[in-house]
Amino acid sequence: MILHRPANAVPAPAIPGVVLRPPAVTDTEALGRLYFESYDPGVASATLEEALEDIALTFENGYGVLTLSQLALAGDQLVGALLVVERAPWPDTPDCPFVIELFTARSHRRRGIARLLLSTCSAVTVALRVDPGNAPAMQLYRSFGFQEG
Repeated sequence: MILHRPANAVPAPAIPGVVLRPPAVTDTEALGRLYFESYDPGVASATLEEALEDIALTFENGYGVLTLSQLALAGDQLVGALLVVERAPWPDTPDCPFVIELFTARSHRRRGIARLLLSTCSAVTVALRVDPGNAPAMQLYRSFGFQEG
């Protein structure tokens, strides 16, 4: 299901000990590992190697040019990521910035990290794809004003 949200600045909640920064190619391995570990096997990638390849392709603009993307770090540990492209390459996606991934380390879920990451792109119209059966994600996106269509 594709959801979109018009620009609607949402204040970023402060999370003690968590800092944000843009991703860099040098983050490929750590980001690929977090990507693989954040999902149940086969949901995003079937293997760690596939996850690493997917993140490498992301940095090669395989899903569009990255923009507005942020990583969340707790100390030196990568605990979350928001990957946004200027325009998604798929024909069913709207012509606006598109969230290709938003994920949080299992050990750091329910602490507001996904909300913090998502709030960084709230000043622009943005869209994303979500499984409508993913109740926690749907609740988060609805709280940001995302709607179908």
